[in-house]
Amino acid sequence: MSALDLLLVHAAATWALVGLTWTVQLVQYPGFARVGAREFARFHEHHCNAIAWIVGPLMGIEGVSGLVLWFQPPDGVSTAWLAAGLVPIPLHLALTGLFAVPLHGRQRAGETRSLRALLLVHGLRTLLWSWRGVWVLLTLRGAL
Repeated sequence: MSALDLLLVHAAATWALVGLTWTVQLVQYPGFARVGAREFARFHEHHCNAIAWIVGPLMGIEGVSGLVLWFQPPDGVSTAWLAAGLVPIPLHLALTGLFAVPLHGRQRAGETRSLRALLLVHGLRTLLWSWRGVWVLLTLRGAL
């Protein structure tokens, strides 16, 4: 697989995640507030299990392809530019592990007050992925 082909795979994974993260931010998480207390635990469990099957593979593809691109950049793309575009990935993982996962745990335990904090943390994750979406388009432009 050429570096340009890998960049296209990376861009596809990134933009799939951009779309997904905006959907979660604007539709899925606000919808949590509309689920009754009796149904919330099942709804939340379904959300977490179902979204993992989408997010996990996409994040894996994005992360692995990003690392390979760092070591084998396409023509016209500097490693410094690649580094700037890859920095949000560990930041996103840190926000997820340190904040979003514990907030989901609080949600799972029935604490609905944590929804506002979850929306804030996910808003930051949404901004990071959106920035990466723009970055990957500029990277494609430079590589083509």
